[in-house]
Amino acid sequence: RNPVSSPSMADPIQISRQTARRFVLGKQGLWPGRRWAGKDGTRQAVIATEHLQLDPLVILARSHDLMLHSRVSAYQPEMFDQLAYGERQFFDWGGWLAVRPMSELPHWRVLMRRNRGHEGWTGTEREHHGAIEEMRAALRERETVSGRDFMASERKAVESYRGSKDSSLALYYLWRVGEAMTHHRERFERVYAASERVAPPEFLRESTDEEAERFMARKAVAFAGIGRIGPLSNPFVRTVTKAEARDLERSLVECGELAGVEVEGWRGANFVLASDLELLETVASGEVPVAWSPIETTTAEEVNFLSPLDPVSARGRAKALFDFDYVWEIYKPAQQMVFGRYTMPILWGDQLAGRLDAKLDRKANTLVVNGIWLEDAATAKSLEFRVALAAGLRRMSLFLGAATVDATAVSDRGLRAAMAAGRSNRRG
Repeated sequence: RNPVSSPSMADPIQISRQTARRFVLGKQGLWPGRRWAGKDGTRQAVIATEHLQLDPLVILARSHDLMLHSRVSAYQPEMFDQLAYGERQFFDWGGWLAVRPMSELPHWRVLMRRNRGHEGWTGTEREHHGAIEEMRAALRERETVSGRDFMASERKAVESYRGSKDSSLALYYLWRVGEAMTHHRERFERVYAASERVAPPEFLRESTDEEAERFMARKAVAFAGIGRIGPLSNPFVRTVTKAEARDLERSLVECGELAGVEVEGWRGANFVLASDLELLETVASGEVPVAWSPIETTTAEEVNFLSPLDPVSARGRAKALFDFDYVWEIYKPAQQMVFGRYTMPILWGDQLAGRLDAKLDRKANTLVVNGIWLEDAATAKSLEFRVALAAGLRRMSLFLGAATVDATAVSDRGLRAAMAAGRSNRRG
């Protein structure tokens, strides 16, 4: 047991690495097991992730669907679509594309307005002013507008990863500055509408600049679970000096919104939301908060395969939290790959036990395992792990609609048998 030690709110709290790991996993809804179910559980999970990152790539499923599958029992992609694009409880925005609660929109509209004055976007507005005005008029006149509405042969070609036509770039610009929002998606492609057609009127306003920046700072810490207001809070869309950032952190501690934390083996200062201190105290005492009680199996009984973009393991978090070196190799040249293009960390208990590379063969209706690599070779001999591995693959197969698991590429006989036992048992 490692109880929290905090002489005062301003003094750092001392916690072990295990407490830090379990706290971050629990805040993200990944430990000690799934505690949410169905559509309402999906809503709670999206909120808990703070930034639910979207990505167009589909190897097994889209990354946000894999993240929600990891957190929500009986999750199906239509649950997210209904919440975000049917009920308008969430919106997506940003160059680092992620989904957030619609109630946060007033803070984000400050950043949208700042985009308008950012050097990169003022250049876009000057160069493509005519196309922007044309798309602005289209948004006023139509319920929805998409890039596919405009023939390439009738548009000016542009060289931008935001689109190959001036109309597509103009629509993206209007989305970035807050005049348009995502109405829905078709095969992941964004379909736009004027913001007033999407957002409830009470959220079509701006916070003050100070309110927005303090909110973004708190959200960056909440996203990390334990962290700083650092790089992901730079949706500030302005240069923030180190001194300014430290002053803001100090202010948030002094007013009781953040609390300082020192984690065993971590360098430098870190913070948690002050509202989470009771949860942190419970985890540090070796117990599980009541609100985190799993509704089904624990991660010790059933492994969880984490999306390559999962907040607890992506962007270097795996090293800090688990001492686990993880890099998504999807865009690496073949000669630089170490494991596979879509390796997913395997969460077993509160540790990353290894990684699994898989793909979905849709024609054969088969989940194909290209390889599995364990941090400790002895884990392969553990009956408890093999049972948990089979259970995790069974749930993944059911989610993907795969009837069979093909693990012929796995050399270890015991692991291969466990994976074969992970077939979904559904027909066809």
